[in-house]
Order: sequence, then structure tokens, then C-alpha cells
Amino acid sequence: MNDIFADSFDRLLAGECPTSTIRQIESGESFSGLWTALTQGGFADLLVSESAGGAGLSLLDASPLIATCGRYALPVPLAYTMLVRALLDPKCLKSLTGPITIAAGVVRRTGDVLRCDNVPFGQVSEWIMVEENGLCHLWSLEAAYVEKDRVEGSLDASITWAKRPRSIPLSYRGTRIPGAAITALLISGAMERVLEMTIAYANERSQFGRPIAKFQAIQQQVSVLAELTFAARMASRLACSSSNCTPSRGGTAVAKAYASQAAATAAAIAHAVHGAIGITAEHDLNLYTRRLHAWRRAFGAETAWYEEIGVAWLGGNDSALDFIRGAILPTVSSAGSNQ
Repeated sequence: MNDIFADSFDRLLAGECPTSTIRQIESGESFSGLWTALTQGGFADLLVSESAGGAGLSLLDASPLIATCGRYALPVPLAYTMLVRALLDPKCLKSLTGPITIAAGVVRRTGDVLRCDNVPFGQVSEWIMVEENGLCHLWSLEAAYVEKDRVEGSLDASITWAKRPRSIPLSYRGTRIPGAAITALLISGAMERVLEMTIAYANERSQFGRPIAKFQAIQQQVSVLAELTFAARMASRLACSSSNCTPSRGGTAVAKAYASQAAATAAAIAHAVHGAIGITAEHDLNLYTRRLHAWRRAFGAETAWYEEIGVAWLGGNDSALDFIRGAILPTVSSAGSNQ
């Protein structure tokens, strides 16, 4: 069943999300046509329970589809929307149809003004999941001031409300863990596409009478890129529960730490192999490497997550192996106790 969803989703994105569409949306054109195609296919409700009209997939089941959003550099926050809709009261699902993003930090208040900085996909969202006083809410962006990111082609934004917006409560605490878990999966998908593009370019580009893929130095760089890509895929899935849509804290810390660290190196290798052509606005590589750098910092870069892992380990008496089994891989630990 998961393969059916994945194959259908891949075909949909191949037809609805070519690089020309990505560039148009990045330049400010409407994303409504793309969003309609995605939601009509039911993909926004893959994590919603079957009793509420969704597919009832676990986060682990849906992880290949979320990674596919990154692989196609999807310019709308479908991946975040999937998770947030699963957290909503089922009564709200039919009336709430727009794209939803997740705030990368807590809400800041200055008098009556409320602000969220560096919001992923802030320019192409209608709702945002925010954390205020430890509780999560969905806030409408209909009356918000959206300040675009100054990075070329970025869809991130800082968002300001002059007064409290229309709000929907969520029975969930914190935005950092769910946001980081989904972002790690997006990074892994984008890295897969960067690897594919780099291998293809190395085989096509000739120098001194033969493809540059025949040179040992290039082969070594591509090998490192492949290793990082598949390790990021495995790491990103550590955040995913096999029974529900809620990511684990320990698994998310490892997933985002490794994915963020790998993203920077992967982008550097890809641009080194492509040479100067890869950094031009006309080349498709930058659509993915720009996102790798943006997603690396979103919800905390690798240093913040490695620090959290270290503090958690040093705060107990477990050995490194026991800590990994208990805190990072709780499902493995519990499975072992039953054997």
C-alpha cells in the first residue's frame, strides 16, 4: 500500500512540479494550482486517521513521501501540512484547506505586536503552527504582514501580526520537534536529487577527452556524496514512529543533527563537481542546494542538536550503547526486552 502511495505521489509531482513551476512560485506567482492538485489527490491527509477520513499512515510509513517533497524541491509546505492536519481536531479538517507551515521558533511579543522569524515556507502558507506559553495553536496569516527572506528565491519569511490572529488550538506541545523531524526528511530527499544530478553531470561532462566521472578525484567526491545521502536517509527515519504521526525527541535530535551536517557537505561537493555552472541561476542544482542550506538552519542546525544529545547522555548514568538503545532508539530497546 505504501508503494502505491509513493508511486502515485512521484508521478503527480513529476507532472505538476517541474522546475519551471518552482521558479514561477519562487518569483511570486500563484501556488494555488499546484496546491489544488496536491490536495485533490488526498496527500495532505496521509497521516490523518482513517476514522477522520485520512489514510492513517504512520510517520515512518509516510517518510518516503515526505522525502519526495524534498526530492522535487516542492515549493509549498505539503510535508508540514501533513503532520499538522493529523494533530487537528477532526471537526476542523474540512474547513481548513490551505497550506500550513510550522514556526521555527517561539512567538515574540512587543506590546500588541506578535512576530515569528525565519518561518519556512512563510510566503506560501495560509496557516502557521506556533508555540505560545508551551502550547501549540494554528494562527491564520490572512491579516499578517509577511516579510520576505532576502535570500534569492527563498520562500521563507518573517511574519508579524498587529493583533492576535484567528486561532485554532492544538492538543500538542512544542513546534521544534515536529518541525525538525519533517525537515530532516526533506533534507534527505533533496540530497538524493543532488546526488542524481551530480552523477549525471559527471558522466556527461568531458575533460581531456573523457568524462570527468572517469577521474579518481571526482569518483572519490561522488562516493562521499553517496555515503552522506544514504546515511541521511537512514538517520532521518530515526525520528519517525512506526505506529503514529508523532516524532520521537531522541530520534529527531539525531536525525536533524546528522541531516543538517550532511547537507552542507553535500551541497559543497555537488558544486565542486559541477564547477561554476552549478551556481548560476539558470542551473537547476541551486534549487536544491539553496534549500539544503535553508533547511540546515531551520529548527536548529547540527550544533544545537548535538549539544542536546550530549546533555541528555551526560545527564544520566547509561553507557553510550544503552543511551542509544533507550533514548535514541526506544523501539529497539522495547523490542529487545520482549525477546
